[in-house]
Amino acid sequence: MLLPYFRHILFLGFLCCNIGVNGQNLGTINGYVKDAKTGEPLIGATVQINGIEKGTVTDIAGFYQINDIPTQSYSITAQYLGYEAKTAFNVIIKSAGNPELNFELTEAVESLTEVVVKASSIEDVITPLSTQTLSAVEIATYPGGNNDIAKVVQSLPGVGGSIGGFRNDVIIRGGAPNENVYYLDGMEIPNINHFSTQGSAGGPVGMLNVSFMETVDLATSAFNARYDNPLSGVLQFNQRVGNTREGRVNLRISASEAALTGEGPLFKKGDAPSKTSFIGSVRRSYLQLLFEAIGLPILPDYWDYQYKITHQLNQYNQINLLGLGSIDDFRVNVPDDFDAQQQAQLEQVPVIQQKTNTTGLSWKNRFRDGSGSMLTTLSINTLDNNFTRYTDNVAQTGAFFSNDSRETEIKLRYEQTRFVGDWILTGGFSIQQAIFDNNSTNLVDDISFQSEIDFVRYGLFVQASTSLANNRLDISFGLRTDANTFMTQKNQVLETLSPRFSFSYGLNPSKTWKLNGSIGRYYKIPPYTILGFRDNAGALVNKNAEYIRSDHIVVGIEHALNETARITVEGFYKKYANYPVSVLDRISLANKGGGFEVLGSEAIISEGEGRSFGLEFLFQQQFTKNFYGILAYTLFNSKFSDLEGVFRPSAWDSRHLLSFTGGYKFKKNWEVSLRYRFAGRTPFAPVDEEATLENYPAVLLDFDRLGDERLEVFSVADIRIDKKWNFKTFALDVFLEAGNVFGARTPEPQEFGLNRDELGNIISPRTLVPVPQEDGQILPTIGIVLDF
Repeated sequence: MLLPYFRHILFLGFLCCNIGVNGQNLGTINGYVKDAKTGEPLIGATVQINGIEKGTVTDIAGFYQINDIPTQSYSITAQYLGYEAKTAFNVIIKSAGNPELNFELTEAVESLTEVVVKASSIEDVITPLSTQTLSAVEIATYPGGNNDIAKVVQSLPGVGGSIGGFRNDVIIRGGAPNENVYYLDGMEIPNINHFSTQGSAGGPVGMLNVSFMETVDLATSAFNARYDNPLSGVLQFNQRVGNTREGRVNLRISASEAALTGEGPLFKKGDAPSKTSFIGSVRRSYLQLLFEAIGLPILPDYWDYQYKITHQLNQYNQINLLGLGSIDDFRVNVPDDFDAQQQAQLEQVPVIQQKTNTTGLSWKNRFRDGSGSMLTTLSINTLDNNFTRYTDNVAQTGAFFSNDSRETEIKLRYEQTRFVGDWILTGGFSIQQAIFDNNSTNLVDDISFQSEIDFVRYGLFVQASTSLANNRLDISFGLRTDANTFMTQKNQVLETLSPRFSFSYGLNPSKTWKLNGSIGRYYKIPPYTILGFRDNAGALVNKNAEYIRSDHIVVGIEHALNETARITVEGFYKKYANYPVSVLDRISLANKGGGFEVLGSEAIISEGEGRSFGLEFLFQQQFTKNFYGILAYTLFNSKFSDLEGVFRPSAWDSRHLLSFTGGYKFKKNWEVSLRYRFAGRTPFAPVDEEATLENYPAVLLDFDRLGDERLEVFSVADIRIDKKWNFKTFALDVFLEAGNVFGARTPEPQEFGLNRDELGNIISPRTLVPVPQEDGQILPTIGIVLDF
């Protein structure tokens, strides 16, 4: 099945090798070297390409450029006297389209015997453990990821996906998928997926364009106090600045979508770099055309757009205009021939029209005296969600569940950082207006209401960090409080006080062995779908809901085997309180939100508890001798209480998460990469057959039996082959991905449909029958990436 695709790559290789590629495979890399603490440019810093005799020094702006580099992958090191050298691994040099490679260096302190290394950044002091960073190269070449950042994150330590593995739910250390927050260059974005689950955040396809990304940082504990609402994770997406010297275009085409990205200077004069630059993209799916052509019953159709405009007022002030949005349409298609599984899908899936938009303006000011900085961000985000289930999806008649809603948030965030002696002090506030409108009908549960709520949320935070014991010990203290004008919870400012403390101690002066730890309390406001729910009398029955609480304790050991490899072992414990519990289903909402649904539009009580604890292991090998890889294993236990206070295994309690991602780079720009994921047996709530038959095509689950049964293990391997060609004016990457390369069956709960004859006619009397489950299939994808 894969052989024809592989032959296509070989043919392209033969063709390109015979049209004059040789002698033109040279590229250029440039960027800036700055002080990690103050942001000041480092003049005269050395930037060296390891393995070849090529390097340069930075100019008065901290800028460097290295030309005539043979096109392949390198490690590149930046050094400056009195600072710790920093190496960027797996940097791909192409003949065109190379993004800036920027370095932030940290001061090194001389002890009596040897150099003592400081934490590499302020964030490393605040969050010294439970954190991972992905580069743009790692995301773009991830096997089975289809350039989807959320899918890539699912292979990091402690991170799993929802049942079946086809969605982008980010489930961290046994928590629910809506326990995470997402930031784009410091601007909060409510979700990162197309067809997202309202009240949660997951969906089948990610929205963010990998071509924008410089790095992606994931923290699973020890959260900086600047972030409001995280219970399990913070994902920070750091976008690069558009090219200030020349225009560039990136075209990416895969089996499901096409994306066009452009960047360059604005208002450029002469040869000097422009003070204003842009980067923007638009992406269009054609998966719906493919599904319709082969007769599948669902037609997912989406657009998305993303942009960033940067203006450098002077060397101390920068303004950024950011935007991200999507247009989604999920419809059905009648197959030509009857198939029991496709018929069940046709009848049971929802029809979704969804639009999202986030726009923000940020001002970064670095104080002229080097004493600190400030960041001010003003943003607005909206979600329009029309989610409907019909008795007849084809004619779109007989709606038995409808949710037509809009969420709007207008946010102002301000933070200031000061360097006072050896201390780094940060403080700030956030204030936002939240508006939620909803027109909802649920005939199965006899609920119908219209709702509009409009209220203000606000928060305050401080964070203090320093290094002690000759920089062997890094410590950080944080405190945050949040409140709002809607919920009736008393003394919110005091009730939501969330202290946190973290430390990192170098067990030897060079800090190749480190003992890390953190303890903290974190709060999250319930989703607007909960707060805006009304009963049939129009009463806001969840106005007395409380902020959800999660207490974390994490301790870990980290050992740097050498400059390119490290091992970490961490133990974690999370304890939850005030978790919303469904009055109707009598189950914690922590077990929901991983499917196509509207989470939280129901009566709840804030009396649920939960706990999740476990052990994580990580081995990471940075790009060395053409190989790179990351191996992660998590052993954990996750439980939440139901309406009676009985603890049940959560819907994410697979107990075991194992992942490996690695690759090898051969000569002539060939690369092979592999991803393997394993999850243990996951609990699930089976279908309540009697209730489902009575209300079909509504599918009702028997949550009283959650945890009584578990799925088989999830075990999937993906492989990717890349071949890159470099021409004088453009670079071409052709890749082949084989998802589920061993054809393993994806574990999923038994589904049911109406009993029908061979022509698809319903057999009377109506009964439910199990829907045959598909065998595992290899999912081949071929695509191209073009830079010019």
